[in-house]
Amino acid sequence: MNEQMDDSKPIFLQIAERIENDIIAGILPEESQAPSTTQFAAHYQINPATAAKGVNLLVDEGILYKKRGIGMFVADGAKQVLIGKRKDQFFEQFIESMLREADKLGINKEELIEMIGKGVRSK
Repeated sequence: MNEQMDDSKPIFLQIAERIENDIIAGILPEESQAPSTTQFAAHYQINPATAAKGVNLLVDEGILYKKRGIGMFVADGAKQVLIGKRKDQFFEQFIESMLREADKLGINKEELIEMIGKGVRSK
């Protein structure tokens, strides 16, 4: 939880995204306890209700679940669900726009594959 908050995005969404990132990275394995809303509120100096809104977003999506009196836990299968969600977002945000731009520029499939390969090799 060392990252700074981004003023351009609602804080509760950033809280949810940070939990998602930790699940995908394996920092929060399935069935492990997630940080509490109190911990988020204290660390980021935000209202506990704001932190709870981000956590509850993930509860509503089935990524986290509540153990009464104990806290929030990562649901079984959450990592795969999040990876699938992120792949869909990646396609919508990057691939579709790249294909539209390639079409505008007259870049054919072979050229596009070559360009992607060049980008991969340069990493």
